Parts: sequence; structure tokens; C-alpha cells
Amino acid sequence: MLNDITLMGRLTRDPELRYTQSQTAVVSFTLAVDRDFGGRDGAGKQTDFIDIVAWRYTAEFVSKYFSRGKMAVGSGRLQIR
Repeated sequence: MLNDITLMGRLTRDPELRYTQSQTAVVSFTLAVDRDFGGRDGAGKQTDFIDIVAWRYTAEFVSKYFSRGKMAVGSGRLQIR
């Protein structure tokens, strides 16, 4: 089975960096991802808001270089809670 996803969108808020008890960096943020679709009644747009969690060096990188409104592309695995 394959569980791989790539998303591109804009951050809706500044990333929130935290550390676990074992000092592992973890960051959470939300991406606003546009979903284009066309229909007989005209083209329209919808936006999906995807919660993202990144760990370790990726978390520190995101926290340092990204902020609200910045475009970001990420790939990883999809997990629904």
C-alpha cells in the first residue's frame, strides 16, 4: 500500500514550535489549499484547510523560515485523527 501526499498552499497562521519531554522539536501549522474544479454552472474554487505536523529538523526549519501567508509545498503521509 502507498500513503504519500503532496500539498501546496499558504500558511493560515505562524507555525507553533514546541518540544517534547525528550527535547524533540515538533511544529504545527495549517495550510490553506485551493481546490479547482469546473462544472456546468461555471468554474469555482473551494479551499481545504489541512493541519500539518512536522518533526525534528524539519520542524525547526519551518519555524525559522515560514510565517503566516507564505506559500509552502510539503510531502509526507496522510493520517486522519
